[in-house]
Amino acid sequence: MNILQINGSARHEGANSTRIANAITARLQAQHPEARLTLRDLALQPHPVLDETALGALFTPAEQRTPAQAARVALDDALIAEVQAADVLVLGVPMYNFSISVQLKNWIDAISRAGVTFRYTAQGPEGLLKGKTIYIALARGGRYRGTAADTQAPYLKTVLGFLGMTDVHFIYAEGLNMGPEAATQGFAEAEADLDAALPQT
Repeated sequence: MNILQINGSARHEGANSTRIANAITARLQAQHPEARLTLRDLALQPHPVLDETALGALFTPAEQRTPAQAARVALDDALIAEVQAADVLVLGVPMYNFSISVQLKNWIDAISRAGVTFRYTAQGPEGLLKGKTIYIALARGGRYRGTAADTQAPYLKTVLGFLGMTDVHFIYAEGLNMGPEAATQGFAEAEADLDAALPQT
C-alpha cells in the first residue's frame, strides 16, 4: 500500500489539520505495517499558483516548450505522479475564511489536468484517478458540519470525484477555537470519526 499525505495548512508546525491527518496516517500504518508513506507538506513545499505563465506552459506542446516552461510543467507532473502512485490519500484541510487554503488549492489545480487525471467523453467527463481511498482531516475553529457554511466538504467531494476519487471519508475536528472544553470535544469527535472510518483491529 502506498499512502500519500498532503498537509494543506499554511503552518508547518502546530496545525490542527496536520494533527488529525497524522492520526489518520498512524492508524493506517498500524493496520498496514508494510505501507509506504509519501509526505508532502505544502507549507514547506508551496506549489506555484496556476497563473498565465503556467497556463501558457501547459497549453504549449511538449516539444515546443522553452526550458522554463518545461520546468514549470514538471512541477505539476511530480504532484500528479505522487497521486497516481498512491492507493490512499490523507489530506489535512484547515478552514480559512470558509474555504480551503491557497496552498491546497494550488495542489488541486496542479493535479487536475485534462487527458491525464480526467478526460471528456461523449458521455461527459470521466475521472482517471480511480481505485483510491481518501481520508480528509477537516479542522475548524467553529462548528459548521452539516450546515450551509460548510463549503469545504461539498467542494472537495465534487473536485475529487471529478478526478475519479469517489471513496472519500471526512474526519471532523470542530470548535477548536471555542474554548478548551469545546476543543477537547472537537478532538474527541475527530477520534470517533476516525474509529468509524478505520476501526481499530
